[in-house]
Amino acid sequence: MSYRKLAIGLALSACALAPALAQQVTRIVVPFAAGGGTDQYCRILAQELNKQGLNVIIENKPGASGILAADYVARAKPDGQTVLVSSLGTLANNSVLYEKLPYDPVKDFAAVTQIAYQPAIVVGRTDLPYKNIKEMVAYARQNPGKINRGSPGAAILTNLAPIAFEKQQGISTLHIPFNGDAPALQALLGNQIDIHGTSITGSLPYVKAGKLRVLGVMDSQRLPQVPDAPTFKEQGFDMEATLWYSLSVPAGTPKPVIDRLNKAVNRVIADPDFVARARAIGMEPRGGTPEELDKFIKAEADRWLPILRSLNLPKQTH
Repeated sequence: MSYRKLAIGLALSACALAPALAQQVTRIVVPFAAGGGTDQYCRILAQELNKQGLNVIIENKPGASGILAADYVARAKPDGQTVLVSSLGTLANNSVLYEKLPYDPVKDFAAVTQIAYQPAIVVGRTDLPYKNIKEMVAYARQNPGKINRGSPGAAILTNLAPIAFEKQQGISTLHIPFNGDAPALQALLGNQIDIHGTSITGSLPYVKAGKLRVLGVMDSQRLPQVPDAPTFKEQGFDMEATLWYSLSVPAGTPKPVIDRLNKAVNRVIADPDFVARARAIGMEPRGGTPEELDKFIKAEADRWLPILRSLNLPKQTH
């Protein structure tokens, strides 16, 4: 065969393969119910990735503090087409909270990039007899066992940080976990729970509408979306807790595939228009390299796992 015929043959093969590649679907698996803050952010991210020519869809797999979604991705083909929205819960805390996991948080995933962060907050109904965390602590001391507290899941920081805070203050609430932020917020609006550990993203519309109140922000500064909401520190409590979100793929995914996804995501989250849209729902975009994410995950695990173990929580099954 001549070089010319070989070249033509290769070109035709490439043309035939291109549509097939274009049709490949990348599933970003969100371990929370649709409508919550993380889901909203990931859908904005997927929209922008699609504009770059990627065929990205969001797949929600809520339940068991992210275990269902994490196990699903861990078992997926390591080709970069099944991506987990990972967090402290799925990559560290679940290993302490559950008797046995169907996946290994360290060995079964490869890091891609961080995508966002935000401080944890506590919101409550507007008809409660307390309007901030300081007043809530006083109420809880006088009325033990009277506060029902929701969370998006047992292993999630918006549950763990309130637990650590309650232990620090010598108070307790009745924890009611939900499969994601959206159903918990609906339970709060329906008077089924009193307060809820969450982020500003999912709760912001209800706060702006006057249906919910931010009792405290677990950060060193107030949130620009709700500037009237005081921080825990302003109310005399030393408590900071930052929720973060990242992308992970099954272990064994080729590095070139990871690098392509990393670059595509970091290109999106650096765009000023995307940043503005993210901040409008309470998210702060943050990217980085896979190596930086690995170091960050280890540092967060080193910080929170000892606290989690000190709480002596009963091991759960899923």
